[in-house]
Amino acid sequence: MNAGQQHLLDLYRAAQRGEAAPPAPGTHTVRTAREIQQWHHFRAVVTAPADRLPSRIRRAVRSAATALLRREADATGPRDGAPARVAS
Repeated sequence: MNAGQQHLLDLYRAAQRGEAAPPAPGTHTVRTAREIQQWHHFRAVVTAPADRLPSRIRRAVRSAATALLRREADATGPRDGAPARVAS
């Protein structure tokens, strides 16, 4: 049963019971999407920059990539005549 058929069934039931008709499917879709967008904008303003998910993901990827590159460079040694890194 799709949304249109369910809506027709709900209309029939409401008419049989003398109740108010339910809203048609998709009636509040635009309003709901706008409210979700406003919520995301609000969270972006309220949340500290370091606590935002994209920042945390970016930081984690950067540190993991740096660790892998360091491990790879240490394992293979100097390349193409580049000077060896001095461990500190």
